[in-house]
Formats: sequence, structure tokens, C-alpha cells
Amino acid sequence: MTTSYQKELEKYRDIDEDKILNELSPEELAQLDLELQEMDPENVMLPAGLRQRDQTKKSPTGPLDRDALMQHLEKQALEVEEREDLVPFTGEKKGKPFIPKNPKREIPKEEQITLEPELEEALANATDAEMCDIAAILGMYTLMSNKQYYDAICSGNISNTEGINSVVQPDKYKPVPDEPPNPTNVDETLKKIQSNDKDLEEVNLNNIKDIPIQTLKEICEAMKSNTQVKRLSLVATRSNDPVAHAVAEMLKENKTLQGLNIESNFITSAGMMEVIKAMKQNTTLSELKVDNQCQRLGDSVEMEMAAMLENCPSIIRFGYHFTQQGPRARAAFAITKNNELRRKQKKT
Repeated sequence: MTTSYQKELEKYRDIDEDKILNELSPEELAQLDLELQEMDPENVMLPAGLRQRDQTKKSPTGPLDRDALMQHLEKQALEVEEREDLVPFTGEKKGKPFIPKNPKREIPKEEQITLEPELEEALANATDAEMCDIAAILGMYTLMSNKQYYDAICSGNISNTEGINSVVQPDKYKPVPDEPPNPTNVDETLKKIQSNDKDLEEVNLNNIKDIPIQTLKEICEAMKSNTQVKRLSLVATRSNDPVAHAVAEMLKENKTLQGLNIESNFITSAGMMEVIKAMKQNTTLSELKVDNQCQRLGDSVEMEMAAMLENCPSIIRFGYHFTQQGPRARAAFAITKNNELRRKQKKT
């Protein structure tokens, strides 16, 4: 079977395509062009209008007029005759209306309870809210919502304003206002860092989105020689790898900084690797937070973090959520060891 098929293909091997195309008429060439324009209708990556060739030969009458199209469709729908009903509607009611029966259930004698006249009168005159509180006190929590039940149990007064069969209403919570913007003046703070101002011990630039990258790099450059700032926080400042490189260079030279927070930024694994490796030359930083970056840092960075914590006894607080069990366990053990070492140093 295969041999006969191969022989059948042999006669098409030496065909001259140019000769065949030259012998085709203009109508046949146009038909061939249409066939070559056949597209893939299953390709969902293409727009719907490009999945097959245009088979419309009518020239466009003009731009789309949605209002005119809607009016034409409405007019066409009104002109279509409605289908006649097989059984015409007359409005006549047939049959007897359903009347539900409500027989009164007789309470057995063993279930009948006789109360004192004062209690009978009090229960007869009790409001729905009071009955709801009584049911809650008696433990009938299935007759009411959780809020009604706990309000009645925890309060000494009649707290429910609705009855047992009332519709459960959602709790009304007070709207929580947004946090005010960070009032820190970036330019003034930079000048204080450069002048080594003794009153500036903490720099908080959190959530300031419009700080230029060059300004952040200048802050890190000024921190190299600063001896007063103890904490630097750059959370959500859109810091990227160039800023991370500047932070790494700052950590190699600064000997005063005790806390650094660069969470919620756009630092990649390459930039974070520079920061972690720079910690090998720093002996004063005790707190480092690097979590919630724009992308996953990767296993190699987490392994480097664990090794850094094992080799840097000064770090007693480290902010990062590990995704791998191995680095997480090593980091937890290293942090515990560093804290124990710090405790012993304080005792001595």
C-alpha cells in the first residue's frame, strides 16, 4: 500500500508550477487567491474578523449608524405577525380554588405546662423583642440569628429591637478613613542626611510614590557616611534594582543603621541577591524586612537568605515569607540562635 502511494507521488515531483500558473485564466487566478486566503477559524488568538476570508463582494454603504439599525430591527419585529394560540385565552377560571386547612393541634396533657397567673400574664403581654430575649436566655438559639442571640446573652437589658421571625439585618460598621499621606519632605530629609543632622534618627519614606529613582539613590549614597540615622524605611516607594544596588553599597559602608525596611517594591531576584550578599560586610544591622516584592525571588535567593542569617549573628528580626521548607527551617533556627546570643550578651 505504501509503495503504490509513493509511486503516485512520484508524478508530482517534476511538475513546473510556473508553467501551470501561466496557463491559468484571470478567473482561475482570482479563485486560487481566495483559496490561499483561507484562515484558521479555530485560532482564538486572532480577532473574529480575521479568522476566515472576507466573502462579501458588496461595497460598504457607509459608516455604522446604530440608531438607524435599532429602528429598522424594531420596525421589522413589529411587522412580523404573532403566532395564533392553539387555545385562545378567555380569562375563565375553571375548577375550585384551593383553601388550605389549618386544623388546630391539640397539645397532649403530658406536654401541657401550667404557670403561675403572674407569669401567664407577663408572657401574654410580652413584646416580640422581649420574647426574643427570653428565647435566647432559655438557649433556643435556633429561633433567631447569631447577633440576636449574643446580644441577649451578653447584655443585661432588653437589647433586641426586632422579633424572633424578623429578617436578619447586616451589621452597620463605621467607614474606616484612609490613612493620611506621608508628610515627610523628601528634599529636606535628604539634606539632613547629607549634613549628618544629630536630631534625625529615623527616616520614614513609606508610601511616597513619586520619589525619583535618582533621589532614592542619593539617599542611599548619603547614608554611607551618616552616623545618626538608626532606621531607614523605604516601603512602597517603587524602588527597583538600581535602588537595591545602592542599598547594597550603603550596607557595606554604613556602621550605624540598625533597621532597614524595603518591603512592597519592585526589586527582582538579582537586586535582592546584592542586598543579601552585602550583609556579609555589615555587623550593626539587627532588623531587615524585604517581603512582598513584585515577583517571586526564587529558591536561590531564599537559600542565600538562610546562609546570610546563619553567618550574621547581628540579625535578630528578618521579615520575609519563605516559600520553601528547607530555607524556612534554616532561617527560623538561625534567628532563634541569634536572639539567644543577643540575650547572653546583654546578661554579660
